[in-house]
Amino acid sequence: MKQAFNDNLKDFIANKTGGCKILVVGDVMLDKYYYGEVTRISPEAPVPITHVLETKETLGGAANVAHNLALLGCQTSIAGFVGDDYHGETLVEKLLARDIDYFDLVHLQQPTTTKIRIIGGHQQMLRLDFEDATPIVGDDANNLLENIQNRVSSLRSVDSVIISDYGKGTCTEETCQKIIKMCRKKNIPVVVDPKGSQWSKYSGASFITPNLKELNDVLTNPIKNTDKEVELAARYVTKKFNIGSIIVTRSDRGLTIVDGDKVSHIKAKAQEVFDVSGAGDTVIAVFTMAIAGKMDSIAAAYLANLAAGIVVAKVGTYAVSREELFNRLNDEGLTFD
Repeated sequence: MKQAFNDNLKDFIANKTGGCKILVVGDVMLDKYYYGEVTRISPEAPVPITHVLETKETLGGAANVAHNLALLGCQTSIAGFVGDDYHGETLVEKLLARDIDYFDLVHLQQPTTTKIRIIGGHQQMLRLDFEDATPIVGDDANNLLENIQNRVSSLRSVDSVIISDYGKGTCTEETCQKIIKMCRKKNIPVVVDPKGSQWSKYSGASFITPNLKELNDVLTNPIKNTDKEVELAARYVTKKFNIGSIIVTRSDRGLTIVDGDKVSHIKAKAQEVFDVSGAGDTVIAVFTMAIAGKMDSIAAAYLANLAAGIVVAKVGTYAVSREELFNRLNDEGLTFD
């Protein structure tokens, strides 16, 4: 039975992802990495000196979600804000290189959100953030919403929409609610990666994908990472905030999905974890891709958990390719309860 299940997933990954049309809306970022080695302490201050051996620039935040979708073969578009600066130019170049439709981006007179990380060996030593996280409202927000309205109103232009909220100003309550309402009118599923405790702005969304910490952020009494407590909390928050279904990522314990009467606790394979950055982006990308392809939500969650296992074994923000995910479907280490 499990072999037939995996075979169906393989067929989807190999042959059907190209038909999935997904719009990502949210906080678009550029991630920059400086990789090096540390051999001594600075004589100027008690800090390590990193001899830089390699640099890398990659798509981050909502742009990393789009990057995952593009590598999985989906027809991907992105909507958000970037600055008229070097980092914004670099970000757009990388979107273009991945064949991601970036024409719904709105340019602002503020810095493109950029995170710079200094890595010594496998250890992150320092992060520098360039950003203006003031909520974006008024004409700029209206321009973004107009672009999204035009996108979702076109026949068969979007199968699913992702709201990727990193708390950098894009995903205000007004913006989120208008997106969710316009999508509901077109029967387009909306999947949200949340931030903060104000989940009322996601009311009406089809799915939400918090990690355990994000789930605890909206609970009066934090829960432990057990199947029973996670399931009870998941049912409580979906009812409280009027959200259809929930997928809770639980680090080394995999994930839990509660979708109506359906509940599944999907275990993660035991492995060494180097870096969890970007794992949530991969989960929401793969899950939404599967939903866009009309896959059952439990199977979609299984596939997302499998992809997350690939990402956490990498250093830095990482996007999973269709080939990697296809090959990992032979892995017998993931099971259902």
